[in-house]
Amino acid sequence: MKLAQIWRYPIKSHGSELLDNIEIQKGKTLPLDRNWAVVHEQSDVDGSNWVPCRNFSRVAKAPQLAAISTTWTPDKKLKLSHPSIGTICINPDSDSDEFINWVSPLMPEGRAASRKLVRSAKTGMTDTDFPSISIGNLSSHREVEKQVGEKLSLLRWRCNLWIDGCKPWDEHNWIGKSLKIGDVTFKIEEEIVRCLATTANPISGERDVDTLGTLESMGKEDFTVAARATSSGPIKSGDIVEVIS
Repeated sequence: MKLAQIWRYPIKSHGSELLDNIEIQKGKTLPLDRNWAVVHEQSDVDGSNWVPCRNFSRVAKAPQLAAISTTWTPDKKLKLSHPSIGTICINPDSDSDEFINWVSPLMPEGRAASRKLVRSAKTGMTDTDFPSISIGNLSSHREVEKQVGEKLSLLRWRCNLWIDGCKPWDEHNWIGKSLKIGDVTFKIEEEIVRCLATTANPISGERDVDTLGTLESMGKEDFTVAARATSSGPIKSGDIVEVIS
């Protein structure tokens, strides 16, 4: 098995970034993964503690957010682009108002409006109450593609690390075990139950595939697994992956 792709999502549900390598920190999320989140008008959280995803604007409620792409500029600003509202470059820590003005048109009518951008003070705002790194199996993704009869973007799953070279659904057997990627170890804690976010096309932002119904037809409701980093060090695409316990 090998590590095929590394992804992070600097602002939760607002864009993705493909990486060649990254430095893993024990007990932490990927550096800068879900480091910021967009609080909606019905929540008053400030980022000082982990809170559930219901406090934030997210793809499950606003599918157009899925079509945002991100990259970092040489002057360390975050560049975000969307096919219908164009491009913006921001400092996520200081340009909250500018960002909210830019992204607000993507929120559907009847949904809580985006209110402010907050930094997570302790851990990335993943959907688990522990600092998790999500790991996916490319072979399982291909099985889902076969079931729906078309190619699907990996970004539907918003997963951090994609592994190739194992059997479909092998990841279910990893729960409670550890993986070694390069020289870094990860404890596989739990499966990730999926939501409506996966039905949104990351190119168009439209809901176009019934991923949840497809998973149900295959006897699944979860897809990918949540892991905890149990050591520190660099990982890169192409690293060997082993199940070690």
